[in-house]
Amino acid sequence: MRNETAIGVDVGGSHIVSAAVNLKTFEILPKTTFSVKVNNKESKDTVLENWSMAINRTIESVSMQKTANIGIAIPGPFNYVTGVAMFKGDNDKYENLYKVSIPEELPKHINSNEVNLRFLNDATSFGVGVSTQGKAKECKRIIVVTLGTGFGSAFIKNGIPQVNTKEVPEGGCLWDKPYKAGISDDYFSTRWCIDRYHQLSSELMKGVKEIATANNIHSRTVFDEFGSNMADFMIPFVEKFQPEIIVMGGNISKASNLFLPSFKRELQKNNIGLDFEISNLMEDAAIIGSSRLFELHFWKSVKDNLPVL
Repeated sequence: MRNETAIGVDVGGSHIVSAAVNLKTFEILPKTTFSVKVNNKESKDTVLENWSMAINRTIESVSMQKTANIGIAIPGPFNYVTGVAMFKGDNDKYENLYKVSIPEELPKHINSNEVNLRFLNDATSFGVGVSTQGKAKECKRIIVVTLGTGFGSAFIKNGIPQVNTKEVPEGGCLWDKPYKAGISDDYFSTRWCIDRYHQLSSELMKGVKEIATANNIHSRTVFDEFGSNMADFMIPFVEKFQPEIIVMGGNISKASNLFLPSFKRELQKNNIGLDFEISNLMEDAAIIGSSRLFELHFWKSVKDNLPVL
């Protein structure tokens, strides 16, 4: 049973979640999920200690004190081959982990004799996880986007993330691709919604939930522009990859009823028809996805295509 189990970890900007996953059924084992709040501005050791608090509780819950296989879903910039964090000051998260080797430093805090770590981009992990669930489970080609603090994405074909094929953008991701006056991450994130609402109303909102709750002409404009901009940006990638479904996750996706109409409208103008699903798996999807790094077939398929940043 232990060979069929791995720990999946989702590293977020404000908290970390850890759980054990059955690699045969892609189910999270009961009573193995633990979450710890994290201040990503803290020192290297404090951050890693907080990460380990969640992981160690999962290890204890499944008796992995001898050997712990841990897949970690973590945002970029990150060297997913070597496990070296490349967060700089302009990323506004985990700056004190810059150029820190997680495989060298994190095991010092883990309560297991042998610690095996593998890494996958958080949006990719989410994509891999949702491809095993819901509507997407029946689809061969899936585009997954995560909408929150940043803009994450994954292109999934037959359950495997596509990174270095002609059908997908460089690196298999969208966040860093040019759009309008900057890159797509500037436009499909919480900060864009807050800034755009402020431009329209002169009112500074805390987040997307508050903008959606306002339900006024300014908030409706924000979401209408968000959806139409997103379609405008994604149409070339959709046309090339030909997905059957787009799955969305992240906090902004909770307001999908406000921006999906304009997104779909623009797709229809370009004669593109495909299914949509708003995933409610949240961290569970990234946990399932990252744990699959210890599933032999999956690891063989992705290990030579992991991005270095």
